[in-house]
Amino acid sequence: MNKIVSLQKLYYKWWKNIDKFLLTLIILLFLVGLFFSLVSTSLIASDKLNTNDYSFFFKHLIFLCVGIFCIFIFSSMSQINLFRISIIFFVISIILLLLVPLIGIEVKGSKRWIDLYMLPRFQPIELVKPFLIMFLSIILSSEKYLNIYLKYCISFLVTLSVVFLLALQPDIGQTLLILFSWAVLIFISGMNFIFLITFFFIIALSFSYLIIFIPKFIYIKNRIISFFDTDTGTHNFQSDKAIESIVSGGFFGKGMGEGTLKNRVPEAHTDYIISVISEEFGIIAIILILFLFLVFVHSVFRKVNLENDDRSKLILVGCVSLILMQVMIHIGVNIRLFPTTGMTLPFISYGGSSIVSMSIISGIILNLTKRKLD
Repeated sequence: MNKIVSLQKLYYKWWKNIDKFLLTLIILLFLVGLFFSLVSTSLIASDKLNTNDYSFFFKHLIFLCVGIFCIFIFSSMSQINLFRISIIFFVISIILLLLVPLIGIEVKGSKRWIDLYMLPRFQPIELVKPFLIMFLSIILSSEKYLNIYLKYCISFLVTLSVVFLLALQPDIGQTLLILFSWAVLIFISGMNFIFLITFFFIIALSFSYLIIFIPKFIYIKNRIISFFDTDTGTHNFQSDKAIESIVSGGFFGKGMGEGTLKNRVPEAHTDYIISVISEEFGIIAIILILFLFLVFVHSVFRKVNLENDDRSKLILVGCVSLILMQVMIHIGVNIRLFPTTGMTLPFISYGGSSIVSMSIISGIILNLTKRKLD
């Protein structure tokens, strides 16, 4: 009985202090993803299992329930406990990332997933991303080391270790996303812009060397060549079909279940979900989804302006920048602005790893934006 009363008090305290507008936006984005998971994966399951099956949808629903639980846990704890547990989870996520080359599941030439009991085919980098932002922000805002360049150096070495582990998989899309997140954090912490540009020029030269001369990264070179050579390449086929679907959907779409992209392109419900939505529901649906993202980003940045703690500011900007960049990359791939990267659309795409990652990020954002107690 006492436990029930304690849980009720915890829930009441959480509900009283949480930013309900941000919470509504997050839940709405997740529900939009659940709906489109239903309309984009039911036919895929039917084709694979030769029956009217909704296994993909129910898996997505289970992942969403796990995600909501994560949101509540991470948003309800105290900020001190949040920072402490984030360091522990960061270490755990790095260990999981280390295990990928050893026991990982290889799919299409890349080892990016491991089998966990509760989450089969879990992608450890999705767990790394939220806690890496937390860890880097703690380093950059630390009062223990007053030399800002020492903080930059430590944060870069931590980021470089994650990038190295991603390069072993290999996963160029997530690598660029991690580097972008680090760049955002050090830029807003006060690094000189010219120095930052010079650094990224060096990084670009290093990537060019790896892509051209290291055999392990030949697939990236092939994707880039395929991207610029419109007459060849399987990735061109996927991108071309995605663009065709967007164009054929028009402003209002063909209607629910009438799209064909999900049956013609592998992993359409993850990597090309925006094209699937556009084909069946039209550009108007994409505009509404982008509007939700923009309102969410704007709302978080408003909270940043009201925040006095530098560490919280860094974390909030880092989290929302990661989400925004991932949305841009996903849409860019779908409209053939970028080569294929295998990047999911936050909150919307099917996939347990992505849902759990976005839920943790959402919980962190809600924790740092909730009403402070006097």
